[in-house]
Amino acid sequence: MTAPTAPAAPPRAFSRANLAATLAGGYLPLLIAVLVVFLPLLWMVLSSFKQPGEIVTLDLKLLPEALNPDNYKVAMTAVPFGQFFLNSTIVTVVGAGIKVLLAILTAYALVFVRFPFRNVIFVLILVALMVPPQVSILPNYILIAGMGGKNTLWGIILPGLGTAFGTFLLRQHFLTLPGSILEAAEIDGAGHWRRLWQVVAPVSLPSIATVALVTVVSEWNEYIWPLIITDKPESMTLPVGLTLLQNSESNGAGWGIMMAGAVLVILPILVVFAMLQRYIVAGLTQGSVTG
Repeated sequence: MTAPTAPAAPPRAFSRANLAATLAGGYLPLLIAVLVVFLPLLWMVLSSFKQPGEIVTLDLKLLPEALNPDNYKVAMTAVPFGQFFLNSTIVTVVGAGIKVLLAILTAYALVFVRFPFRNVIFVLILVALMVPPQVSILPNYILIAGMGGKNTLWGIILPGLGTAFGTFLLRQHFLTLPGSILEAAEIDGAGHWRRLWQVVAPVSLPSIATVALVTVVSEWNEYIWPLIITDKPESMTLPVGLTLLQNSESNGAGWGIMMAGAVLVILPILVVFAMLQRYIVAGLTQGSVTG
């Protein structure tokens, strides 16, 4: 009768095989993903300080010979950059604010208010998540143009006020809230309005911040719809203004100017995203477990 074999010892934490598996399966893919995202941004920033001869050349140069801000000066004066920035700020603040408010109210109603066909409405919201937004461009254009919204800021804002993603995310989080706190508020005589803003919203701040951040980034970077509904500089947003800058600087000498314009467009939202990105992880994990 053979003696039972002893179980194999687990690999040591700092063994060669364990280190190789950690590097190949964890750090190496993470490093590649970071480089794929970071290197184009780095090249754009560096090119914004380069002269035309340093960009359009067979002799590749990574660093500019001097940090010359002339490209930024030209980018801000060749087109009405201040007007573009103001339009983008108004569209982002107003559009994102209304979208987040509607998402909060809709998600609360789907979870805490009993009304007929509630589940059917939620299924329709899920269907809206699967429909590409490009499908609705033509109907939206006909509707907004017929209402006189062409070349207006409200014409840019109105078609995108509904947010299926925000409603879905907040609903999933609201389902995880303990019913005891809402029952206590109801016993104290709080109605739906007080329960929403004094109980549900304060404990759901990370999820609400996540929806707000994603919505702000989406509104700021929106390009297709503002490009279609506007053709005058007075009502263009920053992404569309870059197209106008590209048309005015279409020769080889304009690459550095366009890179400077792109940096000016993404810099504000990049700062906001870097400051608030921790809420994305917290907000998404809050609504990841139900029951």
